Amino acid sequence: LTHPSSFGSPAAAGPALAPLPPDHRRVILASSLGTVFEWYDFFLYGALAVVLGRHFFQGVNETTAFIFALLAFAAGFFVRPFGALVFGRLGDLVGRKRTFLITIVLMGVSTALVGLLPNYATIGVAAPIILIGLRMLQGLALGGEYGGAATYVAEHAPDGRRGLYTSWIQTTATLGLFLSLLVILLCRWATGDDFEVWGWRIPFLVSVVLLAISVYIRLQLEESPAF
Repeated sequence: LTHPSSFGSPAAAGPALAPLPPDHRRVILASSLGTVFEWYDFFLYGALAVVLGRHFFQGVNETTAFIFALLAFAAGFFVRPFGALVFGRLGDLVGRKRTFLITIVLMGVSTALVGLLPNYATIGVAAPIILIGLRMLQGLALGGEYGGAATYVAEHAPDGRRGLYTSWIQTTATLGLFLSLLVILLCRWATGDDFEVWGWRIPFLVSVVLLAISVYIRLQLEESPAF
């Protein structure tokens, strides 16, 4: 057992107060930014559920369309555990870095396709079916991304600092929500009345830019030392 006096000693506190090595800061930043962008893509749908209900669930009253839109939103949460299982296993087989790239590309592409998807008036019932499918792909990607990011960062952390390193991943959901709301507000301001017609697509298409940034940053990372 450690002597009680050692708990408050500078020697015990020293490792926790030491500055993070530059390569570890890069790992934390890249993992956190990528996860922020994934949460941004995931939360866009929820913030724009009313608008999406009007475009993709027509033929029913507005309240029913909104309920259907929320059910499609829930589908993304339903498949998240399966994404964690699938991509968690894949990370063990092919590596954390490759799995990172797969999940970020899957999320970015599926989100961008929502922004390009024709509405119910154009292609009929295929529109909500494709939308739900894209929503489920988002859920799979996020399920794999969130746990994978925490694992990747934890495997870089030295003893005594895993909580500090992985705590950054826990901030990403809130930051992603704030980013999605900020982009939506800017698009509403820029497009005015046209936001309800076509401006709502812009936040989804912005994910292409975020995807390019995420892929570029993650390509600079090395594979997890534990793997």
